[in-house]
Amino acid sequence: MPLEDWNGNFLGQGGGGWAAGSEGNLAPAVARGYAAVNTDAGHTFHGDPFKAVGSAESWAQKSPGNVDWPLLQNFASISLDDMTHIGKQVVEAFYGKEPKYSYWHGCSTGGRQGLMQAQRYPSNYDGILAAAPAINWQTFVPSELWGQVLMKVEDYYPPGCEVQAIQKAAIEACDELDGVKDGVVAAANLCHFDAGSIVGTEYNCSGDIRKISKAAARIVNGAWKGPVRNGKQVWFGLTHEAALAVEPQPLGGLLQTECDEQNKNCKGRRMPISADWFRLYLAKDPAYDLDTMNEEDFFNLIHRSQQEYTSIIGTDDPDLSQFRAAGGKMITWHGLADQLIFPHGSANYYERVLELDPEAKDFYRYFEAPGVGHCAGGPGALPGNVFNDLVAWVEEGKAPDRVEASTDPIEGSDTVLYRPLCLYPQVAAYQGGDPDLAASFKCAADFGSKKATSSGHSEL
Repeated sequence: MPLEDWNGNFLGQGGGGWAAGSEGNLAPAVARGYAAVNTDAGHTFHGDPFKAVGSAESWAQKSPGNVDWPLLQNFASISLDDMTHIGKQVVEAFYGKEPKYSYWHGCSTGGRQGLMQAQRYPSNYDGILAAAPAINWQTFVPSELWGQVLMKVEDYYPPGCEVQAIQKAAIEACDELDGVKDGVVAAANLCHFDAGSIVGTEYNCSGDIRKISKAAARIVNGAWKGPVRNGKQVWFGLTHEAALAVEPQPLGGLLQTECDEQNKNCKGRRMPISADWFRLYLAKDPAYDLDTMNEEDFFNLIHRSQQEYTSIIGTDDPDLSQFRAAGGKMITWHGLADQLIFPHGSANYYERVLELDPEAKDFYRYFEAPGVGHCAGGPGALPGNVFNDLVAWVEEGKAPDRVEASTDPIEGSDTVLYRPLCLYPQVAAYQGGDPDLAASFKCAADFGSKKATSSGHSEL
């Protein structure tokens, strides 16, 4: 809490991965004048901070085979309400008055926590910023291993350089669908590039010239499409610009592999958060060997996940009527190049909210950020000041129809790209002029007449 210059407001902050909160987020919030709070949800981890994010092994089970249900419920929801009420009581005791406005700010798990506040504890916060939310947990988290299952089916584990070569070709094919060549696939829904169309094309892997394989093309196409069982779409895939294999990064991409020094003899490298979900919560066996999991096992375990955990941690209830009645305002944004959480899941949730309440944009608004990775990163423009838009909406009644976003300076120059992010389902349509300026774009129903792409002829 600020010892002086408190702005009178309260800020709840979210976590990431398996970590319900992060102490590192508190100082910047306090520096901005907020009384800030977060929680460890009752499972403090002392050690490598990444392990708190990437693993639940230290707290998921009371004993082998027995899920610690209270700790999971704390992580999913209960600690969020406790944290908020206790935090506000401390603020009132310290300053002698209640906070004027209460805000939530979080991305990934923090985004899911924000939506849980709106769905289950609708009076806790006046304004919620929930970015790249990890909602639909029961389905999206296990779906993150779909690419690894495809590798097992193909009995082929492509080196990262092969996956990256396919992704580069996809971006080049779809970059200009929005009328602007900028290395960003803004028209993600219009990109139908088929990796099979470049089978046999040469690519460079650390100086070794190789050719795109049919197996790699099928694996990448499957990652873009998402898991399908008996012709039915189980969950969404990633967009063509999402980094499927990226180094160095603790979590990597969903087609991550580990190879020898020659980028050969590769093996799969699973998303650790998803791997823990399968072992500790679905198989309920810490020793469960994911290498033995076939396609049928994968889908059966997803079904179990949906049966047992939707009501606990799904955070996908579209009924926000109580949040509306409480006067709350909420903004969600999601990077279309998110390599970990499927952005179409956020769009689908917003669409379901609108189906239930066609006027939901009066209190809830969703924006997509082309080219932006998980919470940040990527070549796209990041909405770095969107929290200010939320505050203006709550305190001044200024509902944002568009959110301004920008990139870091392009490598080797001082050039910064500015883009508007438009209220979903509108898109930023190029109107001519300097494409680096937000003023050259307007929010519209589509990108204009340039809608087609040459996806090539598949050789699969």
